[in-house]
Amino acid sequence: MSDLRVESVIQERPSRTKPCVFIHTNHKQILGALVGAHSIRRQSRHNEKFDVCLIRHADHPFLAAKEGQLFLRDGVLRPWRNEDLQSFTPLRFMPPELMGYQGRAVVTDPDVFAVGDVFDLLSRDMQGKAIFCRPRDRGSRSVNGRMATSVMLLDCAKLPHWRVQAQFESMFRKELDYKEWITLRNEPRDSIGLFENGWNDLDRFSRTTRMLHTTKRWTQPWKAGLPVDFTPADKFRQFPPIGWLLHARRQLFGDHALLGRYRSHPDKNQEGYFFGLLRECVETGLVAKDFIAEQIARQHVRADAVAVMERSPEPDVILAGLPATC
Repeated sequence: MSDLRVESVIQERPSRTKPCVFIHTNHKQILGALVGAHSIRRQSRHNEKFDVCLIRHADHPFLAAKEGQLFLRDGVLRPWRNEDLQSFTPLRFMPPELMGYQGRAVVTDPDVFAVGDVFDLLSRDMQGKAIFCRPRDRGSRSVNGRMATSVMLLDCAKLPHWRVQAQFESMFRKELDYKEWITLRNEPRDSIGLFENGWNDLDRFSRTTRMLHTTKRWTQPWKAGLPVDFTPADKFRQFPPIGWLLHARRQLFGDHALLGRYRSHPDKNQEGYFFGLLRECVETGLVAKDFIAEQIARQHVRADAVAVMERSPEPDVILAGLPATC
């Protein structure tokens, strides 16, 4: 593990003289974001060459201002909820603004944890592309479908049209569909390049994983046992009958009613890696036990988090035992 001071793990703002890794988050996923930042620093051999910054929902009041208002998502109007687990997602398009539309950035969700050295991604040849990411569909290697924007490498100078507040507000005027925005359907296809799926490994954890993304919200390791607090997609386009059932559930009972509780992650390596990293965060002072207790009290983190953390293996032990592929 890198010998890093707490204050060097996360910067308040990017220096703009270096590439930056941004983790966008809200109050519900802040613990994941802190563990993710630690993992990025821990796994890099080049920490002096890049910054790490959080993009916090609370720092961008234009999000809170739309509470309860209807926006367009996948062809359906839905109310914007700042208390939703993923109310931070529009902020994944903010790094170019924060970088002054210059230099390079990587942006990740707060449920993404480094296994490889992120500087290998920051410094790679982008072949003239503005964006590097992976397809959402696991079997695809094409830029012509929906793209996964939960981890992106960005050439900020090539993205001057990314103006997050303006784009966010256009969803409420029915001018922009959230699903089209979040999957890059409106970006020119020739501006997008593909990196290896291992840089955004979707609930797969093997020796080819570079960034582990615990993307199935039902099984995020630090949430097990808590009431579900995210709103599933209505899935009208994939299978309309299910879409109408989900829509009716929300209308009749509320956004999160009848969704049950978060479940344990089926891969104990993924649970162990997160909690082993969390223990290191406590040991280095990045995360205080009192903070974990506060997050438990707010039902943002599972009730037995400290006990699971204390019995988890060392992260390097888990990494050494990973399968070659999944």
